[in-house]
Amino acid sequence: MPSGPSRLPSDRLLTVLTCPLCRSGLTRADGALRCPARHTFDIARHGHVSLLTGRRPATSGDSAAMVRSRAAFLRTGHYDPLVRAVAALAAGLAPADATVLDAGAGTGHYLAAVLDALPGALGVGLDTSSAALRATVRAHPRAEAAGWDVWRPWPVRTGCAHLVLNVFAPRNGPEFRRVLRPDGALLVVTPTPRHLRELREELGLLTVDPGKEERLRRTLSGVFRLERAEPLEFTPELTGEDVLSLVAMSPSAHHLDTGRLRCRVARSGTPVRVTASFVVSVYRPLASAQ
Repeated sequence: MPSGPSRLPSDRLLTVLTCPLCRSGLTRADGALRCPARHTFDIARHGHVSLLTGRRPATSGDSAAMVRSRAAFLRTGHYDPLVRAVAALAAGLAPADATVLDAGAGTGHYLAAVLDALPGALGVGLDTSSAALRATVRAHPRAEAAGWDVWRPWPVRTGCAHLVLNVFAPRNGPEFRRVLRPDGALLVVTPTPRHLRELREELGLLTVDPGKEERLRRTLSGVFRLERAEPLEFTPELTGEDVLSLVAMSPSAHHLDTGRLRCRVARSGTPVRVTASFVVSVYRPLASAQ
């Protein structure tokens, strides 16, 4: 078996990332990334790099099973209206050769759609989950991935990004602002309280906080201005396996027994039409927040 990675990070990625310990630039050396102070970070066989150091996050992100479930559900196309909306907005917000950062990239599904819409762009997904990082680098030829806790200051150069994506992921407003160019944009997707309402009581899913959107705006208000917020709602028809994948990829998966969930899905009857309900928001950096 080969000892080194089968895919190396691109030269362009090295213009984005910095050493998380000393903030210096990184270069490739002996199958790893290294800064001038010789802090060294391994490149995984699949091509992603983990920059995590010191205190580890409380959770390691999505498990391999959650990532598989998310990939299986997204392959069905049930969320394609959302994917198309994100890609179309991105195409109007960033130049074709943009640098796009995806905070909490998951499988890289949305990042890949944005890269298709921006034919010369570089995409960089940040996530704590090794399984998610592997999926992200497979999602698109111009997708790169780095292991990082997005709640911490990012190992990313100030002002390097044209666009930051944040799709159902944690939001670190100050870092979003720092890494964005002054003319850049933040594209955020959040679910509304109507999202999956047909399944919540029946299957015992976690509810969406009615104040989530307002809390998001308060969180970002010191460093961003809201440019637009577009509601998006559609009603896909799901099979029983679709429902199981949808639940297994969500935070509810941590609270539900798989066997009991299968029984509930069988009793509920499928196929079933459910409400997919989101707000897609565009934020612009405030000039005074440096």
